[in-house]
Amino acid sequence: MAISLKRTGQLGAANVKFLGYGAAGTGKTRAIATLPKPIVLSAEAGLLSIKEFDLPYLEIATLEDLQEAYSWVTQSAEAKGFESVALDSITEIAEVVLAAEKLKTEGGKKVHGMRAYGEMADKMADVVRAFRDLPAHHVYFSAQLEKSTDEQGAMFFAPAMPGNKFAQKIPYFFDEVFAFRKEAGSFALLTSTDGLWSAKDRSGKLDLWEPPDLGLIIKKIAGVQP
Repeated sequence: MAISLKRTGQLGAANVKFLGYGAAGTGKTRAIATLPKPIVLSAEAGLLSIKEFDLPYLEIATLEDLQEAYSWVTQSAEAKGFESVALDSITEIAEVVLAAEKLKTEGGKKVHGMRAYGEMADKMADVVRAFRDLPAHHVYFSAQLEKSTDEQGAMFFAPAMPGNKFAQKIPYFFDEVFAFRKEAGSFALLTSTDGLWSAKDRSGKLDLWEPPDLGLIIKKIAGVQP
């Protein structure tokens, strides 16, 4: 293998990959409209909040649908006209994959539940990596909210995913994890954990609270003045 030495200072923010989560009605889907030229991969019947923007979307009902969408995004000439890909929501997609795994049989018997969760986690990890690593698009994954308690009984909030294994793993796939919150009567994004909500900003260029404008956030991370 030929060695090509690189430097971290050369890393740019040409394509930002987000994970955003929150309770219903906090603007996770509506934020898609703030992305540059988005295509929506929708696994939820919740696009009415962006009806006014007349955005293009693909319906995702199965893992095969998602795989076909990935092939379309990476191979079709039409997809080159989009700058962003939004998956709404990764929680619902994981539930679809889990349901399919639970229906599988071996020797006339259903696959054990624990194995179904493990298979779902492995397949979803592959899906998240594939879309996260798209070289020519910003990628936004929305997720539902889960309230949990740690080993000491302390409450915390994080992206909702079926199965503990995948739920604990998914924030590590991203440099940018935002919690959609409603504060003082308006919506905002929490970009760094407060000990109760899971969030992070590895770019170091965002304020603790940002408006729910993903296009503006992309510009801030890239160092472009709005």
